Amino acid sequence: GNPFYTQERLGLNGRRFRMFKLRTMVMNAEAKLADCLAADPVLRAEWALTQKLKRDPRITPLGRLLRKTSMDELPQILNVLKGDMSLVGPRPMLPDQMPLYLNPTAYTGLRPGITGLWQVTARNENSFDLRAILDLRYAQRLSFGYDLRIIAATFGAVWRATGY
Repeated sequence: GNPFYTQERLGLNGRRFRMFKLRTMVMNAEAKLADCLAADPVLRAEWALTQKLKRDPRITPLGRLLRKTSMDELPQILNVLKGDMSLVGPRPMLPDQMPLYLNPTAYTGLRPGITGLWQVTARNENSFDLRAILDLRYAQRLSFGYDLRIIAATFGAVWRATGY
């Protein structure tokens, strides 16, 4: 299929935009996710807690490498150039995830980022709630210096290949 993937996300002021990524999943990934969650209560519980799966069966072998090194995020530079995103900010929210956030208006008050506090601190070892708390902490500490620290930490996270 197409090596690029777009997904609708919510940005500044709740405006919907298409976020660009490199494709890391099989075609029809959403249908496969629904089938997996319906068939496996353990996966369903993991998804409910984190909105992610550590051993996601939808991810291709090349996709695992792209995610581990965060290279799948590179096309989001186009979103930055278009003004949909910034380099640093909260993770772009999926529209159907809005009810899961503790304070969704804090997200829609900022331009989402390619990287952020969540991505450089507790990227894979946390619940969805902790991810939301870290993004809110970022919003409370917003400053150019803080962004520079997050950007520096991002290089370390990419070097250590902490993604999945």
